Amino acid sequence: MTTDAARDAGPTPAPHVGLELPPLTLPLTRTLIVAGAIASRDYQDVHHDAEAAREKGSPDIFMNILTTNGLVGRYVTDHFGPRSVLRKVAIRLGAPNHPGDTMVVRGTVTAVDGDTSEVRIVGTNGLGHHVTGTVTVSVPKEAEGR
Repeated sequence: MTTDAARDAGPTPAPHVGLELPPLTLPLTRTLIVAGAIASRDYQDVHHDAEAAREKGSPDIFMNILTTNGLVGRYVTDHFGPRSVLRKVAIRLGAPNHPGDTMVVRGTVTAVDGDTSEVRIVGTNGLGHHVTGTVTVSVPKEAEGR
């Protein structure tokens, strides 16, 4: 899931307030949505059964919060490297992620305290903001510039 821009940019710069992480574009496939629900043991029918989702008012199945949470965490650790440690992930869902759409995740460092940074996250799709929130991540100094 590492972005092309992150791979091509060379060493990750030290976290600093205002640092913008490269965006990550994720095609929202039916397989991604169903596999994420299964992997997180969320067997709610709206995450795998299109007919059931429509009966409950949704145009199609939609991604669960656990999958979104995992994707947000992975986005941050992909940027800061394998030695980074997620300390807190606080997200809120908005517009649902449906198959056939695309989600673009962006992040900006909003605070740095020693080896701990806070990253503001926004993930958008064709309907608007799918996810907003913050991620607190620790990056050991020896891991910078990997």
